[in-house]
Amino acid sequence: MTPAAPTAEEQQTPIALTPGEPAGIGGEVTLKAWRRCAEGGPTFFAIDDPARLERLGKRTGLVFPLTTIDGPEQAAAVFPTALPVLARTLALEPVPGKPDPANGPAVIAAIETAVALVKAGRAGAVVTNPIHKACLYQAGFGFPGHTEFLAHLAGSDTAPVMMLASPLLRVVPVTIHLSLKKAIASLNEDLIVKTAETTAAALHRDFAIARPRLAIAGLNPHAGEGGAMGSEETDIIAPAVERVRRAGIHVLGPLPPDTLFHTAARENYDAVLCMYHDQALIPIKTLDFDGAVNITLGLPFVRTSPDHGTALDIAGTGKANEASLVAALRMAADMARRRAEAAG
Repeated sequence: MTPAAPTAEEQQTPIALTPGEPAGIGGEVTLKAWRRCAEGGPTFFAIDDPARLERLGKRTGLVFPLTTIDGPEQAAAVFPTALPVLARTLALEPVPGKPDPANGPAVIAAIETAVALVKAGRAGAVVTNPIHKACLYQAGFGFPGHTEFLAHLAGSDTAPVMMLASPLLRVVPVTIHLSLKKAIASLNEDLIVKTAETTAAALHRDFAIARPRLAIAGLNPHAGEGGAMGSEETDIIAPAVERVRRAGIHVLGPLPPDTLFHTAARENYDAVLCMYHDQALIPIKTLDFDGAVNITLGLPFVRTSPDHGTALDIAGTGKANEASLVAALRMAADMARRRAEAAG
């Protein structure tokens, strides 16, 4: 049955949620997130295969009502009583824990649909469940990950920046999906400066921080110890920090990474720029594994994602924790609201 039009109180632009890897925990956390958000919001709709969600619900004991919608405009009326699903059929029925490249095109198409809807103003933000990169590569996916693909779809001239955020810490890796050797080789002043500028702008626009404070981590132990343990701090990072400071951004660094993340240190900044992937992700996942959110900065639309992977080892068991997805949905809603208010 076609859902009724939403009332004035229900009117809002819903969030588009992509399925992620169909053999992972994306479907399970989607169902659990609807249960958490049905009363207090935010409103979202899943771009997914309704049949696979129903089978998954029965398998895990998460039998919740689903309603197929024709477009995002119907989501608000449906959401309080059922999960709205914009139907996209998979090629094969997924087997939990066993990704199949045959379903890769449907996963990619769901991301493309979400971006098209938010660019058209029919969705308020994009939230993505975790993908299985190796499986998508086999299906012809030509990007290192979600972040790069979303920047491509957005047609953005600004290089995408990944932030991991929670109430306890915000971190930004300057280099992302590279080996440590390649990450170090790719560091340069311009990359650090542009990442800092994008981060500061996002903190101001999306987090309502009037004057963002950035901390810049060193690369080497003790931030190089004056060159005794490496020259990257003096040759690359310190000059970049000075350029960021001259641009009018409050910035500290380069700072020793081993003393940058304890409780007292975190009171001195709003976000940390880290030089490589694990330097950023280890502290935030240690501090708040279930509550951290992955955000793509520098896009013309809001995109967030839970800060965990596909968890193939527990897929289909009912054990997945939806906390990070709920946090991602709520953070996306808050960011989208701030952007809408700023736009008038």
